[in-house]
Amino acid sequence: MKKFILRAAAVCALLVAPAIAQAAEGFATANVNMRSGPSTRYPAVSMIPVGESVEIHGCLADLPWCDVSFYGGRGWVAGRYVQADYRRNRVYVEPRYYRPLGIPTVVFQFDSYWDRNYRGRDFYRDRDRWRRGPDWVDDRRDRRDWERQRERDRRDWERDRRKEQRDWERRQRDEDKWRDDEWRRQRTEREDRRDWERRSDGGVRVRQDDGTVYERARPAPMVRCQIDDPYCEN
Repeated sequence: MKKFILRAAAVCALLVAPAIAQAAEGFATANVNMRSGPSTRYPAVSMIPVGESVEIHGCLADLPWCDVSFYGGRGWVAGRYVQADYRRNRVYVEPRYYRPLGIPTVVFQFDSYWDRNYRGRDFYRDRDRWRRGPDWVDDRRDRRDWERQRERDRRDWERDRRKEQRDWERRQRDEDKWRDDEWRRQRTEREDRRDWERRSDGGVRVRQDDGTVYERARPAPMVRCQIDDPYCEN
């Protein structure tokens, strides 16, 4: 009885093993990036052109992401960009089709997956940072972006402040120059008026409507001629 049970278990294992090892075939529905993890925030491994076939090794149970192979490369693609043949129809790879399509449910084990597939990649050197998850990396990137933006804002504020200071100083210089010119003009007018008054020899000062003063000669006094003066005319 014991031998029969062991033999039956061995036969079942042989029948089940090919189904587990075999990958389902899928097709890319768009030009989609194959990522190094189940998120668009993980580094891209390669780009799968639309219509190209991929091997689906398994999909996550809680997220619509699948572990696929494409031309020797390995990575993760969102299920909404992968279709498979199901009962003569193309269907998107969703959890309800996992079992009928023979797609196993898998988990993403970061260390073993990256060590097995990405040792030669540039982003592998940052695996300690990516191990904490893409959200943490994005938070750090957002913080760096915020700090850079804050530094740019500070430089812009200082530049604007210096420009306003220069403009204010320029206006002050213009106003000072205008006041100096006005003061010199008024002083010149006062000096000219005093000179004119000193040089005045009895002429008549006349003020025009515009306020300017000018000098004109006083008319000669009228002289009445004697009746018997032949050289005098009245």
